[in-house]
Amino acid sequence: MTHEPASHLTLEPLFNPTSVAILGASENKGKIGYMQVKALLDGKFKGDIYPINPKSEMIEGLRCYSSLSEVSKQIDLAIFCVSANRVKSSLEECVRNKVKAAIIFASGFSEAGEEGIKEQQSICKIAKESGIRLIGPNCVGLVNTTNGLIGTFSAGLTNIPLNDQKSVGFVTQSGAFGVLTYIAAAQSGLSFNYFVSVGNEVETEFSDVIEYMIHDPKTSVISGYLEGEKNPGKLRQLAEQALTINKPIIILKTGRSSAGIRAAASHTGSLAGSDKIYDGFFKQTGIVRADDYEDIISFSKLFLTKKLPAGGNTVIVTSSGGRGINEADRCEAYGLKINPLKINVQEEIKRNIPPFASTSNPIDLTAAAAVSNPELYLEPLRVLVNDPDTDIIIFTEFPMRWKADDPLLKEFMDLCRNSSKFILITTFPLEGMSIPVSASELEKNGIPVIPGNLNPIRALAKLVEYSDKYRKAKQGTIQKVPEIKGEIELADLLLPGTKLSESQASDILNSYGIPTTTRAISTTEKEAIRYANEIGYPVVLKVDSPDILHKSEADAIRLNIKNELEVRNAFKEIIRNANNYNPNAEINGVSVQEMLPEGVEVIVGVTNDPVFGHVIMFGLGGIFVEIFQDISFRVAPLTKNDAFEMIEEIKSYKILKGARGKPLVDVDAIVDVLLKVSALVSDYGDYIDELDINPLIVYEKGIKAADAMLVVRDSVNQTTLVGG
Repeated sequence: MTHEPASHLTLEPLFNPTSVAILGASENKGKIGYMQVKALLDGKFKGDIYPINPKSEMIEGLRCYSSLSEVSKQIDLAIFCVSANRVKSSLEECVRNKVKAAIIFASGFSEAGEEGIKEQQSICKIAKESGIRLIGPNCVGLVNTTNGLIGTFSAGLTNIPLNDQKSVGFVTQSGAFGVLTYIAAAQSGLSFNYFVSVGNEVETEFSDVIEYMIHDPKTSVISGYLEGEKNPGKLRQLAEQALTINKPIIILKTGRSSAGIRAAASHTGSLAGSDKIYDGFFKQTGIVRADDYEDIISFSKLFLTKKLPAGGNTVIVTSSGGRGINEADRCEAYGLKINPLKINVQEEIKRNIPPFASTSNPIDLTAAAAVSNPELYLEPLRVLVNDPDTDIIIFTEFPMRWKADDPLLKEFMDLCRNSSKFILITTFPLEGMSIPVSASELEKNGIPVIPGNLNPIRALAKLVEYSDKYRKAKQGTIQKVPEIKGEIELADLLLPGTKLSESQASDILNSYGIPTTTRAISTTEKEAIRYANEIGYPVVLKVDSPDILHKSEADAIRLNIKNELEVRNAFKEIIRNANNYNPNAEINGVSVQEMLPEGVEVIVGVTNDPVFGHVIMFGLGGIFVEIFQDISFRVAPLTKNDAFEMIEEIKSYKILKGARGKPLVDVDAIVDVLLKVSALVSDYGDYIDELDINPLIVYEKGIKAADAMLVVRDSVNQTTLVGG
């Protein structure tokens, strides 16, 4: 039977149950069945708690029930504190008693081999058919700090001091790492409202939890730890939705290294996918990529100020020249701009600070501000809040003893609150000396105080990038995917198992309006000479065969042919060399093509990623691809913004802009090709597995594909290499 995708509303019993049953509840304080009961009591859960254990009468003052059927009230959530071999029968009991949701801690399923996979498939089938929502198995549970639902056995998630602001949700594919992040955040003054360990995602997936948080009014920031996304199409839609309502998603995606990818695959049993593709996907959708757990903490604290940076122009105010230089280096390393202040701004600041202080950027107030004259911190602020060229003001030190009622602190906060500038205080991380006594008052007024060990500068740079993406979405400058259609129906040309030569691959590109070389297929020397004369010298001759992919390797290509004699000789050599290279090759003939003038060589490619489906690649051609791997990726389909960002992202973009006196190339033409390739693979994704246009030669005006190769799916969903 088929099922409609579960709505985020059906997750309510997981996050906000009115009644919770603990299956496997225990009086033994060393067992998770006891720990779970105690966690709910200690968390002051606002609903009813029903321990289920036929051998006990009371646990921690709560009546025990022999089974779910003995409970007269409707159970919203069941928490399974039972071993893997009892999960299936317990789930069937939940179904009989119309329980709406369940959390399953037990391990021993898909991560444990074939038998575990079968058992997991069995509980998945039960859940899908009954409509019960599941978290787990193989997880540490779910916590809602706003209602006391501490649905976990982990001591790390209980008895952690929390503050009143609870508006950051966190979902994780690693239970233990997630717990550590939860603790680190709490110790840094950031309280999560939700903690969700999805485990094996047998029914509720990572993206389902993201969806719930997008619709949850109590959540301002969505964060997570990800090893491999199971439903990237859904995550893409959710990210675009979150961006339009200014609810950032920040994800720590591990597996950058080959070792990390292998570990992620064995840990969750899910495909980790190419890290470069994930990187492109996050940039494309506006998801903020955390480099480590501290980015989640710092980015969230920065965003919760409810103020977004207007840009990256940054001014540093310090009382230590060395510290100011160090932070300036850090800012520029992460893409923030430390521009010199204009003379009039410097002159205005100079009026009220010591003559030995510096008004360049960084502004160095010297030790006078830190030791004897804390009022000096106000002087540059009074000027900078009115400077149109300043977006961000960073204080690397701050008066440690200013209290809430200090008039200087009040003026500082008033200046910050009434300004559009983004203002950050980041102190040197010293035990007992990092956090000013006024930190909580500052943060209430939208001024984050984050010590340097949490790397707030890197998080701030990520916030600047996010802010730019959000503004584009809000202003409608992020275009929709353009509608581009090919001139002819291609399905018959791309049947599974079909082999195409380069000329046939080029014809497919032509049908989508992608410029290719003028060419003709010759089967005799005489034909080759006639076509060369018609095209005009110089020309290129190369074998046209679906069985010879690498023409240079077969010595079956000749460049810069200038006359009839050279055509005749080249034709003979190409046919002879092709037959020697592969005697069984199907040879359509020799392709005679125009010899393109020199331009900038780029590459556009498509790969069918096991996680994301069709992914488009762009980079400079030749050695830039093979040696430096200077490439960018985006998931199809592309918008115009995606295409431009792909081009601007590569390190060699300066070459396209006209480095060393060379003219600017036709970037719009590259964008056009990227969009047409995107349309092609979107229309014929079931047929095309890979595509390479290399080289694609771009000029000051115009662009042409000099070579093309296709990979077509075969009849058994494997791939057959074609074209080239």
